[in-house]
Amino acid sequence: MEPNSLMLLCVAAFAAGLIDAVVGGGGLIQIPALFNMLPQAQPATVFGTNKLASIFGTTSAALRYARRIDIPWKAALPAAIAAFVLSCFGAMTVALLPKEWLRPLVLFLLIVVTAYTYLKKDLGAADQRRVHGRRDMLLALLFGGAIGFYDGFFGPGTGSFLIFVFVRFFGLDFLRASVSAKIVNAATNLAALMFFGSNGHVLLALGLGMALFNVGGSLLGSHLAIRHGAAFVRRVFIGVAGIFILKFAWDTFA
Repeated sequence: MEPNSLMLLCVAAFAAGLIDAVVGGGGLIQIPALFNMLPQAQPATVFGTNKLASIFGTTSAALRYARRIDIPWKAALPAAIAAFVLSCFGAMTVALLPKEWLRPLVLFLLIVVTAYTYLKKDLGAADQRRVHGRRDMLLALLFGGAIGFYDGFFGPGTGSFLIFVFVRFFGLDFLRASVSAKIVNAATNLAALMFFGSNGHVLLALGLGMALFNVGGSLLGSHLAIRHGAAFVRRVFIGVAGIFILKFAWDTFA
């Protein structure tokens, strides 16, 4: 690979790590960059290499958050376990179902989630967690499993959906919801990486090189989120979700 192409991929990995650490959605930057710089690679190889680069950034952000933020483990851990298991099944069904069926539904859900968050100004402004008892554990398993399956099968918008679920159904503020989403995302990334890696769809050297820059971006992103709090995360969430909506609308109707 030419040095200029490698440099552009490293810049993309840094930017993806930064965005991903705050609200998720780093794949919106990193995956198109990989497709552009690796035009001859199979899509599975692109996705596998992306997961290798991303998992280091996601894990480093989760660890940094864990040292500074009170994590609601009663919601995050069951969701992560269910997401890991169902993400594997999602990856296995990639070749069985046409992903085009999902695009209109995902676009609709993103619009609803973003509009609801924008209009409800106090949503996620303060930590009002309500993770108690068997019902909330079951909700965590249900949402974690459903979003994990979606991430293994398709993926875009996973971070946005996770944050919304933790804010809306568990009463977390946006900062703690983002932390919880990182933990679940780390689990789904690991499951997908195991699947792609076992089938030889990972460019190891390139993925590890990008991972260094992804980690750098994630450390900066988690620093900004911790420093500026839930209001900052909420603004970035709405902005990134808006970009997702535009991209999905273009891919669906253009």
